[in-house]
Amino acid sequence: MATTDSPRRTPALAGALLVGAAVAVALGVYGREHTPKPHPLFNAGFSSYVQFKVWFTTAAAVLVLVQLLTALWMWGRLPGAGAAPGWVGPAHRWSGALAFVLLVPVALNCLYSIGFETDYGARSLVHSIAGCAFYGAYSAKMIGLRLRGMPGWTLPVLGGLLFACFVVLFLTSAAWFFQSGRPLT
Repeated sequence: MATTDSPRRTPALAGALLVGAAVAVALGVYGREHTPKPHPLFNAGFSSYVQFKVWFTTAAAVLVLVQLLTALWMWGRLPGAGAAPGWVGPAHRWSGALAFVLLVPVALNCLYSIGFETDYGARSLVHSIAGCAFYGAYSAKMIGLRLRGMPGWTLPVLGGLLFACFVVLFLTSAAWFFQSGRPLT
């Protein structure tokens, strides 16, 4: 049964999704049209920008796992955990904020130095698409957090999409790099 405010929810949710899609497309277009530079913007004190990107992404992965566990706990879906104590919400927000802060310089380096990569096979193409989709999903989720009266599935679905994009990013970058056995130089 539809509620009286449901006509207002649809445009707001559609707007959040459109903003997310616009962010993803804008990053993809910029990455494709931008002429990649042969050197990174910075390496954050690491001996190479590859080390910097791998370790920042791995640290973000730990925080993303904290995000997943705290989200499940907040939504009452963490088996055996009981009701979430008051600190779980702030831990969820702060772990997400820190993960985002770690990933922004990685993304800036990727966009600046590499761009939207299509020349090195399926892994790099999937990674480029996942990177654009990640920031689009992040934008949609952050807007969705501010919208009132959304259906109960909105935030879990947007959070799940964001998580899925990150998993693909991690698997096609840091995890792939660790698995490849290449030295971190």
